[in-house]
Amino acid sequence: MVPRETYFMSVEALGGAIREGRLSPVELTEGYLERCRTIGARLNAFVTLTADLALRQARQAEAEIKAGKYRGPLHGIPYAVKDLVAVKGYPTTWGAVPYAHQSFDFDATVVERLNNAGAILLGKAAMIELAGGLGYSSGEASLTGPARNPWNPECWTCGSSSGSGAIVAAGLAPWALGSDTRGSILCPSSWCGVSGMRPSFGRVSRYGSMAIAYSMDKLGPLARTANDCALVLSVLAGHDPLDHDSLSSSAKPFVYQETDPGHGAPLRIGRLTNVYGKSDPGTEKAVDEACTVFEKAGASVESCEFPDGPFEEAAELTILMEAASAFEHLIHSGDCKELVDPVGKVNGYASEQFSVTDYLHVQRVRPMLQRTADSMFDRYSVLISPAQPTAAQPLRAKDPDDPNDPATAKAAKKFHMDRRAPDGVSSLCGLPAISVPSGFSAAGLPYGMQIMGRACNDAAVLRAAKLYQLHTDWHLKHPAL
Repeated sequence: MVPRETYFMSVEALGGAIREGRLSPVELTEGYLERCRTIGARLNAFVTLTADLALRQARQAEAEIKAGKYRGPLHGIPYAVKDLVAVKGYPTTWGAVPYAHQSFDFDATVVERLNNAGAILLGKAAMIELAGGLGYSSGEASLTGPARNPWNPECWTCGSSSGSGAIVAAGLAPWALGSDTRGSILCPSSWCGVSGMRPSFGRVSRYGSMAIAYSMDKLGPLARTANDCALVLSVLAGHDPLDHDSLSSSAKPFVYQETDPGHGAPLRIGRLTNVYGKSDPGTEKAVDEACTVFEKAGASVESCEFPDGPFEEAAELTILMEAASAFEHLIHSGDCKELVDPVGKVNGYASEQFSVTDYLHVQRVRPMLQRTADSMFDRYSVLISPAQPTAAQPLRAKDPDDPNDPATAKAAKKFHMDRRAPDGVSSLCGLPAISVPSGFSAAGLPYGMQIMGRACNDAAVLRAAKLYQLHTDWHLKHPAL
């Protein structure tokens, strides 16, 4: 029988035990599947379990490793994938009623690469319908109902990679694949107390995954540690001719770094002070304490402000217009009425009222905003801030008519406009970012810190995150499940 704490071990630790023959991939997979059936069901974490496939892959991995055919750091490691990524022969619902019976006859590029690495797919993670592409007002907006936060089931995981966050936090898999157009990896990672990496735009192929905003969509891992994210990214990253936005082979490649993150030139860290109009004092205090950790580890830290510019507006308009194109058939067929969320039912029609001229205006401004963002990294290796302005919020409002309760539909737009992480800036500009656990609220809910880097410099982001986790233990905490 696999000890309970094993389910909360890192990818790196599990991989070492499997490689050395101290841990059976079959027994590990069986244990995770049992947790998925029980704990996962309580949290609404999965849409589909791929148990038969997982056990076949586990037996194959075990036989290969015993025969000395070790494929690498993910060989024999179970994982989950967000249900907007195609897995041959299994439902890919996009979290939405109109696509509840959709399936594909091919694997997405990322799934293909994971198969080749010997990884073991446990199932398809729950998600917000259409990954929020047509908008949504609450965590209820999903084919499978709300994903519940393992730290407090009355709270949400955030979205749209809601199931992925719950799965890792609850010890249902050591890592899960998520997607991020504007914060959909970073927010669940923050609220669930795990490490989640949104790579540079184009770093990971999106072929075979649902599109929301083709010029902003990214895929990336949620895991226990920053080092785990780096290990997974080393398998996922690389040019793919099937994704026209995939970084070319001549672009700066991602290479996993085994060196001590404290070695090399000292990190220069900018502590962003102007990313929120309002935030919980605890989130800011956690980042201030992180600054002290970085300084003691040899980094230089100074306060800074992100330059002014219509970053949020450009991100919002780009997503609205590209999503209206991506879901054109759904909008024109009238099938939007089958969506769960009232915003999603109508938002596509409103988005179609924008003109080609509106879109071109935004895209003309976008390169200027990207240059503005890039200039920050002439001075700093990375920029840090709270990943979210609050800890996890309740799934349901205490008072449905209270416009100041962020769990109400009435307050949703105000909450997201006034209390938003710097995801509009970094997503619009294609910058890599990671959220790592940085503390807990008085209610015992996790805080996350976001570390952002220059486009294509994913390594700097991961180095800073690994340095922080080398000197803290927030990432080792987990709910008692």
